[in-house]
Amino acid sequence: MASKVKVQEIAVFGESGSGKTVLLSSFYGATQEPSFGDENSFRVLADDTSQGHSLRQNYLRMSEKGEAPRQTVFQAKPYSFIVKPKENDAPNAAKATKLGLVWHDYPGEWFTQEPGTDEEASRRIETFRNLLKSDVALLLVDGQKLIDFAGEEEKYLKSLFWGIREGLEKLKEDILVDGTPLARFPRIWLVALSKADLHPALDVHGFENLIIQNAAGDLAALHETVKGFVQVPEALSMGEDFILLSSARFEPGRIEVTKRVGLDLVLPVAILLPLERVAQWADRFNVPIKMLGGLVNRADDIAKVLTVTVAPAVARLVAKIPYVGTILAPGTIPAITLAVKLGTDKLEELHAQSLAHKDYLTATVTKFRLDLDRGVQERVLAKSQW
Repeated sequence: MASKVKVQEIAVFGESGSGKTVLLSSFYGATQEPSFGDENSFRVLADDTSQGHSLRQNYLRMSEKGEAPRQTVFQAKPYSFIVKPKENDAPNAAKATKLGLVWHDYPGEWFTQEPGTDEEASRRIETFRNLLKSDVALLLVDGQKLIDFAGEEEKYLKSLFWGIREGLEKLKEDILVDGTPLARFPRIWLVALSKADLHPALDVHGFENLIIQNAAGDLAALHETVKGFVQVPEALSMGEDFILLSSARFEPGRIEVTKRVGLDLVLPVAILLPLERVAQWADRFNVPIKMLGGLVNRADDIAKVLTVTVAPAVARLVAKIPYVGTILAPGTIPAITLAVKLGTDKLEELHAQSLAHKDYLTATVTKFRLDLDRGVQERVLAKSQW
C-alpha cells in the first residue's frame, strides 16, 4: 500500500521586499545540506524538481557568491514539499504516513497596487483562494523597515497592517459566495519579524512589545477583518503568537547562510501548532468543532502519532475519556489534548524510543514538539498564553 501524506499548508503575507523569497530559498536550501540528514530523522523533498532546483540555486548563490535572490514581482507560486522520514524497517513501513508542507506566497504588490490587467486580477483571486487551504499564516514585519522608521515605527506598522486589511476587504466579495463565511481559512496568524539578524539585541518578547506598543489597535482592526471571513471566528488566533525569522546574516559582499534564526521552526509551527490550538479552543469555547473544516482531522492524525503509535497504554486510557460532543470521531479531542500535554521529559523519552525502534515518523513528530519548546526557551518563538 502506498504511503499516505498528511499535508499542512502555510501562507506567507508580506510587503514587497520583506524577504519572502529569501526565506523560502534559505528554508529549503538548508534542508539539502548533507549535515541536515545527519542531524535529523527526516528529509525535505520538493514535489516539483524544477522548483527545488530553483530554490537551491538561490541558496547556493547566497552562500557561495554573496548574491541575494532577485525580487519577484506579481508572482504567486505554491511550493510543495514532502517531509520524508528515514526508511523504516518495521513490517508496515510501506503504510507509514508521511508529512507534507505547502508554502503559499502572496505577492506584496497586490496589497499596495491594483492589478494592471483582468488576467492579473483573476490570478490575485485564485492565489488568495489557494491560501485559504492553510491553517497557519505568517504576517511578515520587515526588519529593515523598522530601522528605516526608527523612532517612528508606528507609521510603518500602521501602513503595513492597514494595507493588508484593505487588500483583504477588496477581495472579500470575490471570495465569499453569497457572503457565507468559510470553514477552511488560516486560523493561526503569527506576526513574524523578517530580517531579524538586523536586530540582534531584540528577542521575540521585545518584538512583541514593540508591536503592541505601536500598533495594537491596527492589529486588532486587522483581526476584525479576518474574522469576517471565517466560520466560528472565536477559533482564530491573530496577534497571539510571534516569531523571529532570519534567512542568513548579510554582510558587505558576503551572506552567512548558516546564521539563520527561526527557519527550523517553520515545519514544527505549520504541523504542530494547529494541534495545540485545537486543544486550546476545545477547552476554551463551546464551539461546533465540525465547523473548523479539516483542521481537527489533520490535528488528530498527528495526535495519534504521539499517542496510539508510540504509547498503546496511553491510547487505551484515551479511549475511556468521555467524548466531546457526538459529532466528533471517537477520542479525537482527548487524543489531541493528551498529545499536547506531553511534557518535555516524556517527549524526549518517546523521541529516543522511536529512534531506537527506527520509527522515524514518530521521531520526526516528537522532535518537532521539542523544537517548539526550544524555540520558546530561546526566545525566538512566543506562543499564545491560553
